[in-house]
Order: sequence, then structure tokens, then C-alpha cells
Amino acid sequence: MLIAHSIAELRHHLAGFTDHSFVPTMGNLHEGHLALVRQAKPLADVTVASIFVNRLQFLPHEDFDTYPRTWDSDCTKLEAAGCDIVFAPSEQDLYPEPQTFKVQPPAELADMLEGHFRPGFFVGVCTVVMKLFACIQPHVAVFGKKDYQQLMIIRRMVQQFALPIEIVASETCRADDGLALSSRNGYLSAEERVEAVQLSLALQAMAAAVRAGETDFAKLEAQAMAALSARGWKPDYLTVRRQSDLQAPTPGAPLVALGAARLSSTRLIDNLEV
Repeated sequence: MLIAHSIAELRHHLAGFTDHSFVPTMGNLHEGHLALVRQAKPLADVTVASIFVNRLQFLPHEDFDTYPRTWDSDCTKLEAAGCDIVFAPSEQDLYPEPQTFKVQPPAELADMLEGHFRPGFFVGVCTVVMKLFACIQPHVAVFGKKDYQQLMIIRRMVQQFALPIEIVASETCRADDGLALSSRNGYLSAEERVEAVQLSLALQAMAAAVRAGETDFAKLEAQAMAALSARGWKPDYLTVRRQSDLQAPTPGAPLVALGAARLSSTRLIDNLEV
């Protein structure tokens, strides 16, 4: 496995390869990330994973400085998963000057749900992903469904900019009890880890109610929010939306239940297609 710390190194390593597959990460890797790499591996003749903690997508009060950096472990895991090249630029490498050109996704996609509670988050995500795409020039990129809204926004960005990149969605990886794997799960205490599965259980209950014919979505969402709050959570949202655009449900449209909630100091997100 080759490692590139600069764009020049990366392009040197990529020379001679025709098709590039790509998995972007912020490091602190778990089985969910590795599943993305394994899915990307047969899709091209070289597979690149990036490790870069992107300051642009963190709000001032969020955990940029304390976000776990686990370089040695990450490289060991990536090599075992079949990654060919790790692109791990420093901030100076990727942003040698202030990144004043930014990608602004449309408000109807980016200013609700995650974007409402983390203003500017998707500007940071789209900007770094666009820049990584420019560096790696992948033919295919694999993103996890756990970040459902992010996946939708990246797909739309690729479509609108006519980028020659296929965006492949990977199913959410879960622990045995159903908790969606996340780098931030490492912040949970032992007791919180046991409780954390309640978010996915709440989404399962919402999805089951919808499948059973429930159409009073406001009532369903209020009940789910109240149930989590009663357990000591601080939910941001538990909602049912259309899969196509995350707008309010309409008859016959495929739906998805989405949730974000804070358990003590750890904010968790999850979703479940109905």
C-alpha cells in the first residue's frame, strides 16, 4: 500500500492507472469504512482512500481539535481491506491558501435536517469532496448510506457539475445490537453504548408504523421525540421523509426515517429506509 501526503505524490502514485475508485474518510476507521473500501476495490484498477479531518465542516463549538486521529491503526486496517493508496494530506497540502472558493449546495437540500442543526456543514463537505475529486479524479466513489443527506447532496453535486464519477451507495454497517457504526461511538461510555441502540430502535418503530399504514407523520415524529427525551436523550429530529429529496412524505413515494440525537455529549445520527 502506497501513502501520499501531497497532491504531487498522489498523482505520481496514480500515474499509469486508468480507473480510480475512491473512499473519502476522516480517519478513526471502523468496519463501516472498511466495507466501503472492499466495495470500491473491484470497481477500478486502483483504490484510493483519503484520511483528512476537514476543518471546513466543523462548527466552532464542535470536536475538530479532539476528533480522534488514529493513523497507524487506520493504515493497518486499510491495507488489510485491500486499499492501494492512502491520500493523507495536511491542511497546508490541501488548503495551501484560504479556501475562498466554496461549493454552496441548494438550501432546499442542505439547510434542513443536518444542515439546520449544523449550519455550513454541507458547504464544508461539498468543498472538500470536490477538491478531493479534483486531486484523485476517480471514476467511481463509494459513500455510506448512514450519512443519507450527505449522500444525496454529493450525488446532486456530481450531477449538476457533470462530473464523470459514479456515486455508489453502501448500506449502513451495524453492530450486533443494531447500532450504526460511527467514529463518534468511541466517545460513548460503557453505559451510554448500551443505551445508544435506542436511536436505531426508535427509527425501526417509526418505519414499522409507516409500513402498517400510519400517515399522521407529525404525531409519529412527536411520539418518537418524546420517547427518546424521556430516556435522557436530546433529540434534534426524528422524522419521516421522501427518499428522493428528503421533503415531506407524499402518497406512494418511497420513504426514509431519519434521526439525530445527543446522548450526553455525543451526537449520533442514523436512518432506515421504509
